[in-house]
Amino acid sequence: MTTRVQHALDQLKSNGVRITPQRHAILAYLMESMSHPTADEIYRSLEPRFPNMSVATVYNNLKMLIEAGMVQELSYGDNSSRFDADVSNHYHIVCEQCGKIEDFMYPSLEDVERTAEEVTGFEIHGHRLELHGICRHCRVEH
Repeated sequence: MTTRVQHALDQLKSNGVRITPQRHAILAYLMESMSHPTADEIYRSLEPRFPNMSVATVYNNLKMLIEAGMVQELSYGDNSSRFDADVSNHYHIVCEQCGKIEDFMYPSLEDVERTAEEVTGFEIHGHRLELHGICRHCRVEH
């Protein structure tokens, strides 16, 4: 188990959350996955290890992990939310053909938040940026 997963589990325990084997597996899967999986993909990947686990169990655990600030839900308008265990400030590039999502960093966008606060008087709590295009793999195939 990675130290990142262990750290997250310790944090949950200290907040009084019981660590069930399913909860542990869902969190570990999300932290190790770079694909921003849907709840269905998580369920299908873990179902062989947890044959009695339902899709509802996956959704309930994801909801709890979102509320605990360990996972973020990404909605892209296609009615299938994706989930990301990287809650740091980062951005997403979405392929318009295959739906693949990749992360990228661009720290100077924090300046945009500061400028927005100064100009509008709002207290900014964050921002979301997503770019759309065609990934390398899809460009090569077409």
